[in-house]
Amino acid sequence: MKEARFDARGSRVRWTEAEGDGPARVYVHGLGAASTVYHAHIAARPELVGRRSLFVDLPGHGLSDRPADFAYSLESHADALAAALDEAQVVGAEMVAHSMGGSVAIVLAHKRPELVERLVLTEANLDPHPPATAGSSGIAAYTEEAFVAGGYARVLENIGATWAATMRLADPLALHRSAVGLVAGTRPTMRRMLMELPIERVYLQGAASGELAGRDELAAAGVRVVTVPGAGHNVMFDNPDAFVAAIADHA
Repeated sequence: MKEARFDARGSRVRWTEAEGDGPARVYVHGLGAASTVYHAHIAARPELVGRRSLFVDLPGHGLSDRPADFAYSLESHADALAAALDEAQVVGAEMVAHSMGGSVAIVLAHKRPELVERLVLTEANLDPHPPATAGSSGIAAYTEEAFVAGGYARVLENIGATWAATMRLADPLALHRSAVGLVAGTRPTMRRMLMELPIERVYLQGAASGELAGRDELAAAGVRVVTVPGAGHNVMFDNPDAFVAAIADHA
């Protein structure tokens, strides 16, 4: 396990790493998740093995520290991710990022373009104020105090077993602030940043999640949108063959 400081008090963002050749491939998880759980089985596939691979846990999640005075906004998560890549001496990385992690990866590529060569996004949040049915919206609907006091436990009782297993590793305050930051979005929006990035961009949408809003506009901006059959939000679990193929298929 490796680590890097991401704030003035010396809090650490942590990651596990597999050695390999070529540009680094960096895996980033979504809200209330952890990178190894969602992506280690993907990185081990024959089509992808052999590349240097980093599995980064964002602040407040998994193995990383959870300072109470951290913002946990998309921008601050991106800064912490940048600190990890700087410490690891990574430039020109391929980012494989899920859900909120995809939003963070977009912000990182916008703020620190030298760090990112390619984006593979899985159902990344592109717009502020997602539907009320979204997990982030349900968490953000609580006040911070109410979520920490009891909302966190109620959410754990009512979500699927896979998400609950990793959400138990997330700090309640960090989880709530991350959800609030995700709902608030960025300026410019994550969608606008993604459309303007001058790098290869792939967006994976599970067919069970419905049509991706603004798909034609994204495609016109050079984003390759792939609808994955037999998959919902967690494409890497629902259809790992298609997920691996999308990562391995460079333009």
